Amino acid sequence: MMPWVDPMNGTPDRPRSRWGVFARHDFRLLWLGETVSGLGNSITVVALPLIAVVVLDADSTAVGLIAAAVWLPWLLVGLPVGAWVDRIRKRPLMIVCDLVSAAALVSIPLAARLDALSLPYLVGVALICGTAAVCFNTAYHSYIRIVLDGRDLLEGNAKLQGSEAATRVAGPGAAGLLAQAFGALTAVVADAVTFLVSAASLMRIRVVEPDRAPDEERASLRQQIVEGLRFVGRDRYLRPMVTWGAVINMALMGYQAVQVVFLVRVVGLDPAMVGLLLAGGSTGGIAGALVVTRVSRRFGTARGLLLLQIATSPFALLLPMTTAGPGLLLFALGVLLVGIGISVANIVIGSFRQTYCPPHMLGRVVATTMMINHSTIPLGSLLGGVLGDTVGYRSAMWIMTTVVAFCWLILAMSPIRRERDLPEHPGPPAPAIPRSRERQEIPDVDSP
Repeated sequence: MMPWVDPMNGTPDRPRSRWGVFARHDFRLLWLGETVSGLGNSITVVALPLIAVVVLDADSTAVGLIAAAVWLPWLLVGLPVGAWVDRIRKRPLMIVCDLVSAAALVSIPLAARLDALSLPYLVGVALICGTAAVCFNTAYHSYIRIVLDGRDLLEGNAKLQGSEAATRVAGPGAAGLLAQAFGALTAVVADAVTFLVSAASLMRIRVVEPDRAPDEERASLRQQIVEGLRFVGRDRYLRPMVTWGAVINMALMGYQAVQVVFLVRVVGLDPAMVGLLLAGGSTGGIAGALVVTRVSRRFGTARGLLLLQIATSPFALLLPMTTAGPGLLLFALGVLLVGIGISVANIVIGSFRQTYCPPHMLGRVVATTMMINHSTIPLGSLLGGVLGDTVGYRSAMWIMTTVVAFCWLILAMSPIRRERDLPEHPGPPAPAIPRSRERQEIPDVDSP
């Protein structure tokens, strides 16, 4: 009997190793590259504001401007980048993104040495690094499908999501420790090194990317963007997933905008305890990555996704109940379980996109969904802040966590509720009914 050949890697299928997808050379390098690049992004988010405060003596408005500049590229270039990524090879783009981020960060201490460092300069670096992150993330979500076949995508995404959650814990702490020990400018140099390590890892990947389709090269960029938007907007699975992502991102950012003030001014905690409690959300992300494969095999990807959202989302309501002393366990349990649910959803939905979408459209679909999901982040932050100032911090927490608690209804009202497993490809369109028979026969089909 001929061994099964992986069309992505072109190598015979071997019995599964106890190491799982880590037994694959190319995936190990992709995981290392994405993880180290993610660590660099997490450090950047903290290092740039630290430089603004420590070196330039900037105020909170300036720090907010730098933070916004990191996310703004998703709204400005997310859709064009998605169409562009579908036209080019992914690995070279990811390497270039790492090198551009490293160069931009290294330029900061050089500018400081030349007495040319300013707030506009830091905002510019934030925009460059943010744009590089948009291109890198869009490309890597498409590239993993080239490195892994469909059987291992869920496990591979779980490993990547777990490391991403870990970098969210380690990144801010590493930035603070480096800045404390060596100065903020030295911290940003160490940040640049992480991107160089990521680029070196990606350069060693051996898998060959398939050639581009000729008809895709002839289509204009605008046509490709519209095609991606239509594909997401008309698909009965992707549409509710994107809607859920946008709403829950708004709600999550809404309560996160006031949770620090709530914990300090209402509950009465010191900064160290606040940081410890907030780390629980990222710990939940790691836990979610560890259980997602087992849950999906036991219940199915669709049913497992929905059941875990129903089981974890309501625990967000524990957060506004938090009080000093033993009441802190309510906050810790709430962020842990909400983090598990969000992590599992990210992994399942990300794996679903990679297997479900046509390969030539994956970059556009990823960029479209991430652009829509990221667009509600500043809205949620603004809404949470306004509610905190108008109705009080605890009341604002109640309002935003209530939205989180019931977001699962968006998924429950979609076709996902009727499936055990999410489909691996779009189904064929329903057959047209001849006009002469429209009033005589009504086909027995599920509603879309």
